[in-house]
Amino acid sequence: MGCCNRRCGLIAGAVFGAVVAILGGVLIPLGNSVIEGTVKKEAVIAPGTTAYDNWVATGANVYRQFWFFHVQNPQEVLQNGATPVVVEKGPYTYRTRYLPKENVTFNLNQTVSFLLPLGAIFEPSMSVGPEEDKVTSLNVAVAAAYSLVPKQLHLVLETLIKASKSSLFQHRTVKEMLWGYTDPMLKGTVGLFVPYNGTYDGYYTVFTGKEDISKVGLIDRWQGERSLRFWNDKYCDMINGTDASSFAPFVDKKKPLYFFSSDICRSVSASFEESMDLKGIEVYRYALQPSTLASPIVNPDNRCFCRNPTTTKNCTMAGVLDISSCKEGKPIYISLPHFLHGSPSLRESVLGLNPSEEHHHTFLDVEPTTGFTLRFAKRIQVNMMYGPSDVITVLKKVKDYTIFPLVWMNETAALDDETADMFKEELISRVQMLEMIQQVLLGTGVAIFILCLISYCVVRRRDNDIKIV
Repeated sequence: MGCCNRRCGLIAGAVFGAVVAILGGVLIPLGNSVIEGTVKKEAVIAPGTTAYDNWVATGANVYRQFWFFHVQNPQEVLQNGATPVVVEKGPYTYRTRYLPKENVTFNLNQTVSFLLPLGAIFEPSMSVGPEEDKVTSLNVAVAAAYSLVPKQLHLVLETLIKASKSSLFQHRTVKEMLWGYTDPMLKGTVGLFVPYNGTYDGYYTVFTGKEDISKVGLIDRWQGERSLRFWNDKYCDMINGTDASSFAPFVDKKKPLYFFSSDICRSVSASFEESMDLKGIEVYRYALQPSTLASPIVNPDNRCFCRNPTTTKNCTMAGVLDISSCKEGKPIYISLPHFLHGSPSLRESVLGLNPSEEHHHTFLDVEPTTGFTLRFAKRIQVNMMYGPSDVITVLKKVKDYTIFPLVWMNETAALDDETADMFKEELISRVQMLEMIQQVLLGTGVAIFILCLISYCVVRRRDNDIKIV
């Protein structure tokens, strides 16, 4: 009778272990389903969701840091045709994106429209000096006029330059260079980011994700249009992806992330590089690839972005994007800082540049479960072009067309400790707790089952041996 009780007890224990293990196994898909449902619900852009609260107003502080390229030998360039030598001066830091989205309107087709107000507040404590610091830089008005005026009118331009006592280079404050000054030659306001404060980016219309969470945040229209009108090409004029502040949940690192940036007037993609720890949260780092601004010879998809064969050496130059068509004709060339991933000729025509992958590449750190971007650094350099002229005095010594760097910008933000703790408490800790329960039940159940099964076999064999004896 005792043997039977032991065997029955062990069988019951094995059954109990199996049930516990099965329960742990069942909780895996069930728990994943609960997590997936919760995330999808909270990722929708709708009042009351976590995504909406972060979407309407950026929780983290967003900064724009500017580094100017200060010209060290302006007279040698003018008088002897020397190669310009520059030294980096900065950062001068401004807080941006501190204003919530305006005119938020939900549409019947599961989209939401809004305006993004622009503003910049100087942050002295995060800057190397005041806005009144002066830099010697390319004369924006002269360079712009040179690019826009045909050679037949160079004599007129020469007259204007002399009458206003302008030159190829100028000495201006940081504030003037960024936000504007009255130019003596053009008799109007000139600046790299004029106008900015008090203006808007948009209208944007994006999908809310209510009907299809895979489309959440995707841009449906920008300025009322589903495609751009800058490049005269269906491919280059596509508006792909989100605004990079978030992506669809459950990110697949095997697939690139697409986003549109009005700063560079085009859509780009970022590829997965590595998993990282950000304040105790696992994030996927995505970065722009060298092919983004590669020459059409290397990346044929970029053929439609080549606007001027003359200044791009017949579209063989890498690393520069002419965005004049979307900047009201202003001859602006965009690149990565210090011409990172650009053709060597760009750094040979202006000395003092030192591109660094670590300091000058653009990246996004995306939390893979929610698709939220928790840290980013968007790095862009603003350049202008000048070239030789037989008529314009300040350009007579110039030997070739030069894409000249004016300033590079690092727009960056990262979640703070308080937000990180809340994120971990609301999502990460719950997911980890559920996973732990699953593992404990599964592990304990399997252990009990195996132990009881082994014990049953041992007891049964021993009882059989006793009977034989």
